[in-house]
Amino acid sequence: MEENIAKLLKRKAGPDKVTVKGWLRTKRDSKTISFLELNDGSCLKGIQVVVDKNNFNNPEIIDSLTTGCSVECLGTIVESVGVNQDVEISAEKITLVGECPADSYPLQKKRHTLEYLREISHLRARTNTIGAVARVRSTMAYAVHKFFQENGFYYVNTPLITGSDCEGAGAMFEVTTLDMNKPPRTEDGKVDYSKDFFGKHTSLTVSGQLEGETYAMALKNIYTFGPTFRAENSVTKRHLAEFWMIEPEMAFCNLDGDRDVAERFLKFVFADVMDKCHEDLVFFDKFVEPGLIDKLTHVVSTPFSHMEYTDAVKELEKASDKFDFKPYWGCDLQTEHERYLSEVVCKGPVAVTDYPKEIKSFYMKANDDGKTVAAMDVLVPRLGEIIGGSEREYRYDILVDKMNALGLRAEDYWWYLDLRRFGSVPHAGFGLGFERAVMYVTGMQNIRDVIPYPRAVGSAEF
Repeated sequence: MEENIAKLLKRKAGPDKVTVKGWLRTKRDSKTISFLELNDGSCLKGIQVVVDKNNFNNPEIIDSLTTGCSVECLGTIVESVGVNQDVEISAEKITLVGECPADSYPLQKKRHTLEYLREISHLRARTNTIGAVARVRSTMAYAVHKFFQENGFYYVNTPLITGSDCEGAGAMFEVTTLDMNKPPRTEDGKVDYSKDFFGKHTSLTVSGQLEGETYAMALKNIYTFGPTFRAENSVTKRHLAEFWMIEPEMAFCNLDGDRDVAERFLKFVFADVMDKCHEDLVFFDKFVEPGLIDKLTHVVSTPFSHMEYTDAVKELEKASDKFDFKPYWGCDLQTEHERYLSEVVCKGPVAVTDYPKEIKSFYMKANDDGKTVAAMDVLVPRLGEIIGGSEREYRYDILVDKMNALGLRAEDYWWYLDLRRFGSVPHAGFGLGFERAVMYVTGMQNIRDVIPYPRAVGSAEF
């Protein structure tokens, strides 16, 4: 494979011919010299191509090069006399691969707002900000797989189309082949899903956890990493209708083990991206979130604190006047509470555990006190909750009682209950919304800017 610009910038000057391909960012002309900046997305900085018009076989091509056009350049690597780069390309031949009309190209030589760039998502990856996000996102995704693969986990692909709702985690998108203008009806007038493709009501998944648990009961440690869908009518900077989730499940594991894996996982991913995307993080630190690198370093180097929900509420009640939503035992912690706990009380990442059973899901293990469940949320400064998890209820009778109390039909979860009948073991897991993690690492403020094509209320372009 040909070397990309990131690798060419690390080369030493020499007589060997090299070929560079990319998109023209800028062009500066004088009577005898042209300076072109090419970028191919492999790094933040482009490479400078110098054209000596007096010693160039087709100088007339320079006039046809405009911002955004794609070119191929043949030349040699030479030492640069400029202050912003060590090497540059001395061009011998330039080929215009794809022209770009200067008067209609949406990315002009100025700083564009992120709101505007969302309107041209098919082109926005060519900008410094979104290009850097894409590189960080790719590196983080690889680090996710690397962590689990190196620690004995197996990657499991859970279904995107499902007939069950995991935990009532959110409104679901219906999947159907029925004609919605005139759907078949039952005798009582309801839609007859027995005539549908799957013979029953199905939806896009909100989580792969329940299916993931079935494989943990056979392979011990597994993880999922895939798209999930929630039809929540939320127009906020933190919500998407389509996003990616990372969900490990571990057999023979309790809540303490779950916390330990969550901490090691976050530190591994953050440290890896700090190592491999340093140039991009410096950019984010300078232009998006000042102090970002120091904050990430603090998370990676600081042992996570641990406090129970009851103690956390006591700390919040001491500062009750600081919050819009007044804390009390039994409340679901708000982002302002989570940030206060991590930023002020613990001054670093903290895992809050043992939440009231009324505000957590049916599958979480009941604690002996009869009031709480073995749940955890990992909170980090600046964001609040970044991971949510629990020890799962592995005792058949207790799980059935909880489902009955919540009005869940056991027959809808017969296969899930089978896990508790046939060789049940204590097990635990957690979920991490990948886009939230990318937001945290890059400092980006809107979740729509850390996924290539955001899907949200009223937005399904491209």
